[in-house]
Formats: sequence, C-alpha cells, structure tokens
Amino acid sequence: MESDTAVRRIKPSGPPRFGARDNQGPQNRCGDNGYSGDPKRKPEVSLCLLREGLTACLVSVFLLLLWGLVHLSLQQLVIGKPSGEFNAERARRHLEQITSVGPRPVGSQENEVLTVGYLLGQIEDIRAKAAAGPHQLTVDVQRPTGSFSIDFLSGFTSFYDHVTNVVVKLEPKGGSEHLMLANCHFDTVANSPGASDDAVSCAVMLEVLHSLANLSTPLHHGVIFLFNGAEENVLQASHGFITQHPWAEQVRAFINLEAAGVGGKEVVFQTGPENPWLVQAYVQAAKHPFASVVGQEVFQSGVIPSDTDFRIYRDFGNIPGIDLAFIENGFIYHTKYDTANRILTDSIQRAGDNILAVLKHLLMSETLADFSEYRHGNMVFFDLLGVVVVAYPARVGTILNCVVSAATLLYLVKKALRPGTGGGRYLRDLACATGVVVLCWFVTLLSVLIVALLVTLLGRSMFWYTHFYAAICLYGAAATGKIILIHTLAKNLYYGGVRLVELGDLYFDVSLLLWCYSLVWLTYRGLCSAYVPMLMVAFPLITRLLLTKEFKHRGASLKYSLLYLLGLTLPYVHLMFLIWVVFEIFTPIMGRSGTEIPPDVVMASLVTLAAIFLSSFFLHFIYLVKSTKWILTGLGSVFLVMFLLVSAGLFFPYSGNPHSPRPKRVFLQHTTRTFHNLQGQVESQDSGLWINSFDFTSVQHITPHIPEINDSIRTRCREDRPFCGYPWFLPVKFLSRKNWYLPASGVSPSSPVEFSLLSKEETRWGTVKMTFRVKGPSHMSLYLMPHRGASLSTWSFGDGRPQLDLNGEYFIFYSHGLNAATWTFWFEIQPPAEPDPAGPEGMISVAISTHYFFGQDSRTAQLEEILRRFPTWTFPSSWVSTYDMYRY
Repeated sequence: MESDTAVRRIKPSGPPRFGARDNQGPQNRCGDNGYSGDPKRKPEVSLCLLREGLTACLVSVFLLLLWGLVHLSLQQLVIGKPSGEFNAERARRHLEQITSVGPRPVGSQENEVLTVGYLLGQIEDIRAKAAAGPHQLTVDVQRPTGSFSIDFLSGFTSFYDHVTNVVVKLEPKGGSEHLMLANCHFDTVANSPGASDDAVSCAVMLEVLHSLANLSTPLHHGVIFLFNGAEENVLQASHGFITQHPWAEQVRAFINLEAAGVGGKEVVFQTGPENPWLVQAYVQAAKHPFASVVGQEVFQSGVIPSDTDFRIYRDFGNIPGIDLAFIENGFIYHTKYDTANRILTDSIQRAGDNILAVLKHLLMSETLADFSEYRHGNMVFFDLLGVVVVAYPARVGTILNCVVSAATLLYLVKKALRPGTGGGRYLRDLACATGVVVLCWFVTLLSVLIVALLVTLLGRSMFWYTHFYAAICLYGAAATGKIILIHTLAKNLYYGGVRLVELGDLYFDVSLLLWCYSLVWLTYRGLCSAYVPMLMVAFPLITRLLLTKEFKHRGASLKYSLLYLLGLTLPYVHLMFLIWVVFEIFTPIMGRSGTEIPPDVVMASLVTLAAIFLSSFFLHFIYLVKSTKWILTGLGSVFLVMFLLVSAGLFFPYSGNPHSPRPKRVFLQHTTRTFHNLQGQVESQDSGLWINSFDFTSVQHITPHIPEINDSIRTRCREDRPFCGYPWFLPVKFLSRKNWYLPASGVSPSSPVEFSLLSKEETRWGTVKMTFRVKGPSHMSLYLMPHRGASLSTWSFGDGRPQLDLNGEYFIFYSHGLNAATWTFWFEIQPPAEPDPAGPEGMISVAISTHYFFGQDSRTAQLEEILRRFPTWTFPSSWVSTYDMYRY
C-alpha cells in the first residue's frame, strides 16, 4: 500500500483533492475512502471513519473528565494528614482576632494600635515559651519615613511618614550572619476586613514563628518575620524596611505571602529574579506544591493590574524571593465580604505546612550562606494537579525544546520525502491546510467578537460575571461551531467532499506544526513558558508514532481514538489547569477594570482562545467523521438559545447571595471642591457625591434603585484642572472616565487640611523653587500640572527626578501613621518662555486632595442615606474627601 499521504488530483484546474469520493454511501463505516496512492494498486485493508455521534461523545467526555480532574485537584486542599508541626486551629484564632477590629487602613487606631498590640502580645508569648530553647527572638517596631517612585503606575510617586512595621528576628543563640525574610501585611483597604488580604498570611506567619521558635534543633540561619502595616498604600512599609532597617543588609532571600482572592490554594506565581535555588527549595520541601512559571511571566508582563511587595524587595533590595498568593474567588477581594469565615481551616493548614516546610528547609541548608554561587539562571517549573512539581533549569528546557522541535521537523521531513509525494506535493498540501487553520482562527475570533459587541450594545454586558458557564455556552458554542463549520466547508468544498484518512493525517500534522512554531518562538524569546507547547508537541507526536501502524491499517477505529485520547491526557489536563487559572484570575478582574474596557470582548477572546487551543489536536477528527451536521445543529441550537436568553436579560451580572456574593463595585466620595485663582482667591466652590463605577456597566443597573444617579449628573473631565478636578485616591482615571457628580451639602471634617506656600524664589539657573507645607489626614494626594511650556526639573521626592504620567501630570501619594510631622516638600519648575493665552493662567496648577477613610470624619448624613439605598448586590466603598486647587 502506498504512503498514507498520497493524493490524486481530480481536476487539474481546481483545488487539491485527496483521492476519489467515497461512493459507498453514508451508511458504511469502512471502505477504501478514496485511499488511492498508486491507481494500479488497491488498498490491502479497509480503513474506518468515525461516526459523528461517537466522535462528539468521545471528545466531550474526554474534556469533561479532564475539567473534573482539575477541579477535584483544586478541592483537595490538604493531601494526607497534617504533619502536626503547624497548628491551623491556633492560626485561625489569630486570623479571627486580627479581623475582629474591622478594616485597618494606615493611620487608623485599628491598624496602628490594636493590631500592632495584638501582634506584639502574641510574639511576646512565643518568646517567653521559647526562651529555654536554642533560639533567641528579637522584636523591633519600626516607623520609617521615605519616598520612592515605581513604574507600575505611570507618573506615581509615594511619600510615607511614620508607617508601622513589626519586625521579629529569630536566630540561633549567638546570632547569625545570613537571614531569610518572611513578609505579610496587616493593613487593609478602606471598608474591607481584609481576612484573605492579608490577615490570614500574618496569622500563618505567627504560627510558623511559633513552630520554628520551639524547634529543639537549632537553625543554621536566622529568619526575619516582617508584619508590615502599609502595603495597601502602594507598598510603602516594605520599602521602609528594606531601605532603612539595619537587619535588611543580612537578608539573602524572602518569601512574600499575598492574596488576589479569598481562600483556596496559595500558588507560587513569582520567583527570582534568577536564583534557581529558591525554586528548587520549594520543589524539594513544599508538602502541597502549587506553582507555575506561566503565572510568573504573565504577571510580570503587566497584564494583571496589580503588584506586591515582591517588587520592592526585588527592585530596591536587590534580593531574590518567592511570591505566593491566594487566587480563588477574587470576586470578593477588597470588599466587605473578605471575612475570616470564608477561609477554610484546611486552606490555612495547607499554606502553613508549605511555608513552614520551605522556610525550615532554607534555614537548615548551606545554600543560603553560599547563595552567590547559585545566583544565575532561571527555572522552568509547573505542578501536575498539585501532586508534584516539575522543575528544571531553563538551559535544560532550551535543550529539551530544541530536541522536541528537531524531532517534529524530522517527522515532517520524513513524510515529505516518502515515495509518492514527489514534486513537493505534501509540502504544498501542508501549507494549504495550515492556511485553512490560520484563516479559521481569524474568522472564528472575528465572529465571536461580533457576538460580544452585540451583547454589549444590547446592554447585557457581564452576564457571565455570576453565571460563568453561560459565557462558555454562548461564546464557546459560537467558537467551536465556527471552527467545525469552516473545516467542514473546507472538507466538502475545497477538498471535494471526500472523507479520507489522509485528510485527518494531514490536519494532525498542521496542529503539530503550529504548536512547534510557538515552541520555537517562545524558546527564541527566552520564555520559560515554552514548556507548554513542548508538552503539546512531544506527547501527541509520541502518541502518533506509537499508533502509526493502527492508523495505517485500520484508520480511525474506536481503538485508535481511545488510545489517541489517552496519549493526550497529560498535556491536555495541564492545559485545562492553565485555562482554569486564566478564568479564575481574569473573570473577577473584569469587575474592577473600569468603564473603558468592554469586558465581553475580553471574555469572548479568552473563551475563543481556549477553544482554539483545546481543539488543536481534535481538528483532524472533523475530517475523520462522515458528517458534522448533527454536531453543528447541536452547537447552533445551544448558541441560539443562549443568545436569546442573554438578550432577554435573564442572566443578571451580580449577586448578593451571602454564600457566594458577586458584588458590583462602586466608589462614592462625599467631597467639597475649592478652586483658587492666581491671586489666591476662591474662584469657585461646590460639593457633591462623586460616584465611580469600577466596571463597564456603569450605573445602568443602579439607576432603577436610585433614580438620582443617572446620566443627567454625568460629568466630563476638566482638562485645565489637575486630574480632571476630582479627588482621585490613586492615578487610575484612565480606568474610569465615566463619572457622576450628585450635588450635596459641603463636608466639614474635624481635621481639615492646612495647605500653604512657604516660599517662592528664583534660582540662579533660571528655575523657580517653591516650598509648601501640608497638614492633614493620614491619606492625601498631591497633583502637579505644569502649564504648557513649563516643566518640573527636580523635587524633594524619591531620587529627585519627577515622574511624569501619560497626561503630562504628576501624582504624589502621601500617607502617615501616628505622630507624624507636618509634611513639607518643594519642587523646582522651569517657567514657560511665553505664557499660553489659551491655557490656564500662571505656570503650574497644584491641587491637594484629602481622604478620610476611618473615624467620624469618614461619614456624613447624606452619604449614609444614599448608601442605605444601594441594592444588596453592590459593594459601595465610601468615604469623605476634599479637593483644593491653586494656580501659581
């Protein structure tokens, strides 16, 4: 029998046709299927094609089983019995005590006094119990002051004064030269008890400290437990420790415990930079590993709008570390629902077992002392269903990737050189089939995006926020149906309607080729994530080679199909896990990504990409089945029904269910704004409730409940005022350009801001130096907007180089703890050569906004009244603020 890639042209002028038509009718499962290599030779055996229903069932059951396996692995929070070294019940009591005081913003009594007092009390108990052992425990309460700039937020500069760090050093008696650092933060955002972010991590650290302090065997190295009290203020306390504390010089590596969700498993999503020995330590010691280098590279790409103390230790301390975070149920992250009762004790046990084991391993190893010898290189690492972590050096990964790529190339070249494929016929067929697949991707994505835009225009955006599988049914059915339809048309029209085993063989090769291309490209870019396409190439290729004889002699038999799916299990189950991580992270993020990004476009794109990836090695089944009409009919019916249900508004985006809340986030500020002219006189003043929706649906669902909040009070950005003339807490106005301003009475906080210009002088190098004095609440934002032609040359913040944002403005975020001094700062400005007649008067506009996040000043009667009217499925985070603008 001739090669299984042999073809015969039917019409010289038409498209290539794989053999003759199957003339035995749709009832036959087997036959020659046009398998005509040499026309003088007849097939030695009958080759089978798959039945439509059987194929659909096989693939569907396979994917559902793998999806179930992924979810089962996620539910197994603790594998086996706890070791007994970490007491999760005691850690839970710490968690409940820390969260019992409520939200803990920087500067509040809850954060600076009550929580610090509790931590110090527990640490003192641990020290007393461990006094007779081989370790010594030293405690320091640090209150640093400083400023810095980071590129995470464009144009953002941070200034902090007397924020709080509780620092505990545990070391062998006699001291230690090298130290590990374990970091958590106990402060919270306003209006959230912050159980997961990040009280549970501090509770875990207290118990890990207790366990290590009571070890009978002395540690080889010391460890610092840093309970930092100002992380939510954009990483301030960690900066104060790593740049100012005397113990920081001895730190060789760190472990940072964070959260982007509530409960579940904590995942290692960042390591390094470089220092592969840290990953190896985690792999060797962690009892319940959960890690992915894909998450690291995605997070560090900036796609996820967040950051952790990891950045501070890496960029300002130049030390390597491991970043762990809880990622499940991000819908209630930074909301009032982030409470202790939502975090399972098993989850605490799991995190504690892991962190204790890894810390103990590092503190007992010699690697920490000789870390400089193991500094260079990266690691490829990923876990398999949380059972085992696979890790190997990146250079080994490059070699492995090259070997797999070479094997794939050899496989394809060997097929191209087989007898009967002369004249480059196989290569032409492969190129044409690749074109069909790439065109299919483009058309599918475009089609699904059109559906997403229709849903958005109908006002049904985010219907999947509470009903996730509705998005799978709508966008997934559309994507899958489109893929099958295009390939069915290609089979029936382009290839002449024949049902050939060779077509299935060819489209398997196309999938292999495309995954191999991505493998080569990612390897060339030096990305460790290249292991994913490596798995998606190696296992299907090996499976195909092992099944060559079965496929060649029997075609697409049931035995072949089952063995083929079995060979795909490992790469596909890992791909399913990565898809779960993507949706677990990005679905909740769409609820706080602002009003400018259409979330259905993002969700439709993610679902379509998932469908494309998952369908890659099932494409050839489309060519191995006799028909796809019933599959297409089923998918079309699912899509049509779901589209009608979504259009009818049956899937409300939000939920106030206390067991599984999916709240809509709204920010409300009762603010008074005052604008001064160049002479210092009040030009205008107003007060109102400033309302921001932090998702795309804006206020369309709120207006029926609170009619006053509608587009009649919609406001526009005033470009002649710093940050549009509104008291932004962080420089994120690009996320929410839709603002509503409901007129209200003025606010009168008991500690109003005091802002004054102390001096204004011309320097001998032609700039104007201006010095200011500010006294106000614990959170303030300073905005500087040089007028056209003017520019800032230097200032008193950070390294002295002003950080300009994308809109030509400067944002300085200020916070302080207790007993902070009056804030004094200065800047130098280069005046414009000529004043701008069309712009605002003067050379710079300076605005100061204050934010009262806690205490009596954070509430007003009007604010309380409107908060009561918000429906239960919303989370309105509210506070009092002021905005004062001056021209100079």
